[in-house]
Amino acid sequence: MDARSIIAKVRAGRVVLPEEARWFGEALNTSAVTDAQAGAFAMAVCLKGIGPKARVALTEGMRDSGDVLNWDLPGPVLDKHSTGGVGDPVSLVLAPALAVCGAYVPMISGRGLGHTGGTLDKLEAIPGYVCEIGPQRLDHVVREVGCAIVGATGRVAPSDKRLYAIRDVTSTVESVDLITASILSKKLAAGLGGLVLDVKTGSGAFMEKLEDATTLAQALVDVANGTGCATSALITDMSQPLANAAGNAVEIRAVMEALTVKGAQRRLREVVVSLGGVLLADAKLAKDVETGAEMISDAITSGKAAEVFARMVHAMGGPSDFAGKWSRVLPEANVLREVTLGKAGYVSAIDTRALGEAVVHLGGGRLKDGDRIDPAVGLSAIARLGDKVDAKTPIAMVHASDERRGDRAVKAVRQAFKLAAKAPDAAPLIHARVPA
Repeated sequence: MDARSIIAKVRAGRVVLPEEARWFGEALNTSAVTDAQAGAFAMAVCLKGIGPKARVALTEGMRDSGDVLNWDLPGPVLDKHSTGGVGDPVSLVLAPALAVCGAYVPMISGRGLGHTGGTLDKLEAIPGYVCEIGPQRLDHVVREVGCAIVGATGRVAPSDKRLYAIRDVTSTVESVDLITASILSKKLAAGLGGLVLDVKTGSGAFMEKLEDATTLAQALVDVANGTGCATSALITDMSQPLANAAGNAVEIRAVMEALTVKGAQRRLREVVVSLGGVLLADAKLAKDVETGAEMISDAITSGKAAEVFARMVHAMGGPSDFAGKWSRVLPEANVLREVTLGKAGYVSAIDTRALGEAVVHLGGGRLKDGDRIDPAVGLSAIARLGDKVDAKTPIAMVHASDERRGDRAVKAVRQAFKLAAKAPDAAPLIHARVPA
């Protein structure tokens, strides 16, 4: 096989055989495919598509371009992936809850992308937490604790790393075929037995329209199941931040509230319970989704999930007894500013993407490669859709490193909120399950 002939088939809209797509996926990590050919392939796929069978094979080839983990554990190896949102620390609550329920969770996560927060950046707000560890250390932590949230090594799906960089500069990021292969090649390299996908829709999501989110969710589920990994997806709402905080240390605080404070972070916990219920049922750790949801809820309310999270933090280099001291060890910003709107009404719309961008400009994300994250900055106490406010009611608290950045963030947050004379109809938190 050769790259030139495969690119020609894709460009012409002809059927790409699974073995051709698999070869190309692996060859992206070799000199058999030049940068020019990788760019041409990405553009051809973006314009013409490659079909469901070739999509599965491309994913498998990219997965097999590097190391694929193999586990020997006394329970199923499970994971979750989100397509990205604002104030969305689901992984940090779900992973320890799954571990309490008998699963093993080697969660390979990423850093912030655009306006969305990164799980690794949030964890690194915890003093001492080290995200980059080798496979032997990962095996030890997962075996002893039940879960470990880590970054990918350079040997996990290296083909994806190369193709992603090319897609970024050739305006081919939006291709469902390539998004699917990118997400799943990394996840499936973790040697999973089951996966649940949290596909976001709304003003803070990459796929703002429900129709687009549904298309992506179906593609992801079809491909993951086609590779032999039992997978379902939930399409969840991102028309407002999921937790009431957006940033790094502020989201860790939200996570600990969800794990330790009764009734706190209701929306976050609801998504965690829903995703966990589906995953436990698919993995046969629960007889059905409802039972699985009850198991996840019990793991949180009993305090056991908080204990597992604290053990994971300590195993990854963080403080001992994190569950008991988290409020004292997390970094705090120099400047705190309340944001008010100066008028009364009901919160009718939130530009959630704008809130994410405000966090980035505070220093909580990256504007360019190499930028250092300020773990203390962000937004907290974010108002919810339907909340009634008056001229002096705070709609958010800005955590900034200095007054200048604080002033800019206050202005951005004000512009992100709209008020109306009456409360809007409540949007469902869970829009759909795939497969239904």
